[in-house]
Amino acid sequence: MFFTVFAVLFLAFSVAGIVCALLSPERGVALSLGCFGGVASVAMGAVGVCALISDTPFEVRLWSVPTVGPLMLSVDKLSGLFLLVSAFVFLATSIYSVEYLQAYLKHFNLRTLSVCYFAIMLAVGLVLSAADALTFLVSWELMSLFGYALVNYQKRDEQSTRPGYLMLVMGEAGFVAVVLAFLVIGGRGPGNLLFSSLRLHSASLGWHARWAVFLLSFFGFGVKTGLAPFNRWLPQAHPIAPANVSAVLSGVLLNLGIYGIIRVNADLTPLATAGPGLVVLLVGAFSALMGIMYANRDNDMKAMLANSSIENMGIITTALGAGLVFMTFHQPLLAGIAWIAAFYQMTNHSVYKSLLFFGAGAIDRNSGTRLMDRLGGLSKHMPLLAALFLAGALSICALPPTNGFVSEWLTLQCLLQSSVLASRSVKVLFALAGAGLALTAGLAVTCFVKAYAMTFLGIPRSNQARQRARVRFPIRLAMGLGAVSCLLLGVLPTYVIPILGRVSELLTGVNAAAALVPPFFNGAPGHSRLPHSFLSDFHNLGAQVGQNLLPAPGLVVLHRGHAQNPVVFAMSTSYMLPVLILLASTLFLAVRFVLARRSKTVRKPVWAGGLASLFPELTYTATGFSSPVRVTFNAVFHPQMSEERLELIAGHFRNSITRVVGEVHVFDRVLFQPLVNRASHIARTLSRMHHGRLNAYSAYVLGTLFVVLLLSRTQVEEHVVLSPALILIVALILDRLL
Repeated sequence: MFFTVFAVLFLAFSVAGIVCALLSPERGVALSLGCFGGVASVAMGAVGVCALISDTPFEVRLWSVPTVGPLMLSVDKLSGLFLLVSAFVFLATSIYSVEYLQAYLKHFNLRTLSVCYFAIMLAVGLVLSAADALTFLVSWELMSLFGYALVNYQKRDEQSTRPGYLMLVMGEAGFVAVVLAFLVIGGRGPGNLLFSSLRLHSASLGWHARWAVFLLSFFGFGVKTGLAPFNRWLPQAHPIAPANVSAVLSGVLLNLGIYGIIRVNADLTPLATAGPGLVVLLVGAFSALMGIMYANRDNDMKAMLANSSIENMGIITTALGAGLVFMTFHQPLLAGIAWIAAFYQMTNHSVYKSLLFFGAGAIDRNSGTRLMDRLGGLSKHMPLLAALFLAGALSICALPPTNGFVSEWLTLQCLLQSSVLASRSVKVLFALAGAGLALTAGLAVTCFVKAYAMTFLGIPRSNQARQRARVRFPIRLAMGLGAVSCLLLGVLPTYVIPILGRVSELLTGVNAAAALVPPFFNGAPGHSRLPHSFLSDFHNLGAQVGQNLLPAPGLVVLHRGHAQNPVVFAMSTSYMLPVLILLASTLFLAVRFVLARRSKTVRKPVWAGGLASLFPELTYTATGFSSPVRVTFNAVFHPQMSEERLELIAGHFRNSITRVVGEVHVFDRVLFQPLVNRASHIARTLSRMHHGRLNAYSAYVLGTLFVVLLLSRTQVEEHVVLSPALILIVALILDRLL
């Protein structure tokens, strides 16, 4: 009953938001978006919560289509989790937009943005609740089209619309691949497109068909997720989109690609061999490393955050790949833990990345620039914004006790569990993926130290950074919601993991959360079944603290191994937080009241290398900070220097020298550009046939007819198929002769 009520509320307020945007005056569109969007988001989240706590999925039969079969909506635990995460991002974005969109008045049509915003919210809800292939594909296409409209909302010229077209074209290529994957699953199948029927029919698919489904679906959904090498659209689309659209793009739409990969390859057509899972694992690790390397290079804050989204999607995909491999090796418990790590990372990324994009939008609006080289010192006149952005930066760097630490720690620990697998080559690939993620984690810290320090600390490096502006309440509220969520998701993992465990249990049939959160508290169910020797060591470390206050089985996350190694990994950010607060407070009090009394403080001007004052041009910039990363990974970035010289007096005195660094993305240089060059060469060769000579065109027709007649006389049992390439060769020969 509650599910139906919340679903109707979500639909009603989304439609009402569209109507209100079309009818209300331009000045009231932002407020109506915030109000209707906020209520619709809460209703969407309530639908997700109902699905997570229910043991059976909620199903709604729509209607039947001739030759296609019935169309249905169904929300299970997997859909419920993605709905809940999407609802959080939509809620924060709706609040943020109330103030952020005021800057767009008299410059852009807010009605268009509001209509597309509610439309994409509806499309996301339909994608996540579709229970048949047709509804899923139609909703997916609508989501892609409205996403393109939102990204290109600030179109000014051809240069600003090109990234949106690239996003649309790559998305359509992925959509075609997904359609083909569903055709392979349903070919000669059950006679309808219901997921339940496709799930039953997939058991009869052969080895080649399963590989075809995997490759097509992984490519199609991987494009939307931003996985390498088909992720070039993402860092180009974010800088041209409004900040609230960027939050939805990274926090919601990228997750739908993850949802599609799971729905097809773990639910509809479960993998039978380890090969596809290893592909997912390695592509994820490679994407994470490439994403954070290019994020370190970027000077534009939104482009940096976009490449960071590629990194986070790579981490999520790596955990998914590990789970798929564990399932094929009949290790459902480890697969469940890996998928819990993936879901945790996906949730965390949506929270802190929307927070960071909100911060980038506020900085851009108040300072007029997103270039970190031109910022600096913003913490002096925007201290609250600096503190909230710092919360997101600490989380995305995976520093304890934030939420990013829990999910990335779980992911790395899952990769270390490959020791239980029988194949030595698989263990090596897991080790390589783990090493890649470890390097990724280190580069992420470097990246966001640069982002925060070069933006908020030091002195302003431009007049734009000196402008004082007040961050208004809706922006502070939206960012505060994200910052508080980062802390809660970090310090309460034993409450979050059981929720995510219900989702992984749907795919594995094993309750992995029970293995990750043992009942340490004396009153918790199952506490008596734990070995006394196992409990005593943890009790001595304080694992009983909080048992009379918190309704949880315990506050420690661990996975127990075999008898020879009873604890494989264990941690507790819940206990870590008060310990860190205690240590920081002790240090502060010692410095403030003990050391300060023993030494005399003398305040004098800061020495600036003999200068009267330090000029902004002489301070450290974001480009300078990232120079070691650029130098270390020159083979990847492959910079190309071009030099322009201005000379005076017969070339003996140089007035100035300007050097411009041009870089071509590694995927463009290694993969796409050679393909484009080869295709251009073939096109130029074929263009010679278009010369305007009528006799030659007649010869082409006669030659084609000759080949057709020749091949038609071939015996059927020889299985000779008419080759377009043979016809083309004959045509080219005739062209040369004529």
